[in-house]
Amino acid sequence: MRVSALHCHAALLFSCAIEFASAATSCSVSSPPQRAALVELYTSEGCNSCPPADNWLSALDQTRNTKAVVPLALHVDYWDNLGWKDRFAQPTFTSRQQHLSAHGGKHVVYTPEVFVGGQELRSWSNEETFATRVHQLNAESPLVEIHIDAHAVPSGNMAFDAAFKATERLPEDAVAYMAIYENRVESPVKAGENTGVTLHHNRVVRRWIGPVNFVNGRATISGGYSTDAGRSGLVAFVESPATGEVLQVVELSSCGG
Repeated sequence: MRVSALHCHAALLFSCAIEFASAATSCSVSSPPQRAALVELYTSEGCNSCPPADNWLSALDQTRNTKAVVPLALHVDYWDNLGWKDRFAQPTFTSRQQHLSAHGGKHVVYTPEVFVGGQELRSWSNEETFATRVHQLNAESPLVEIHIDAHAVPSGNMAFDAAFKATERLPEDAVAYMAIYENRVESPVKAGENTGVTLHHNRVVRRWIGPVNFVNGRATISGGYSTDAGRSGLVAFVESPATGEVLQVVELSSCGG
């Protein structure tokens, strides 16, 4: 919300403050008119080949077109027995990686592994290969519309509502998901393959919601999250479980910090 006057008179100072506060603690976003690319990096703090991939994802976050590419880092738990337990790892992410790999005809998972739009991209570090895959997805029309609203609540945290609206061509088995991610987190690793290294992470998924089925062409997901000094954000996407394809994705970066 913009205040049209350049100066506020004394009697209006309080109301001006209220307007600015309201603008700072609510925001919304709608999915773009083209299909965006969800980039999923499967990684682990217990894997010594993962830090370069983590750094790649952080660099991608800084240079991407936010309407074209949405990156996430999902930490898996199957390296936790190598001496270092990854505090960001969740069994759900291991299961999802296995699910996506199986759709690609593979029965072995590894880290780091990257999926773009639900399909594995082995040469993700090759700039041209990665850009080609993203452009292929961006050239397609989306099969679903997504809208996210977020606003401050009395606790000081944020509440969100995500609405998903199908087109006539959306697969009948389509499901909706939400991911809440966190940026600028560090881990001084004291055991395992990365002993003595302080790892720096961005786009780390901390909470995963879904799958949520569509009813009469619509789905909704609501919840809350901590703004944590502006480090958190929301990602909403729709997937076809039959193929593993991510059909559309949109992101709402933190608006409360």
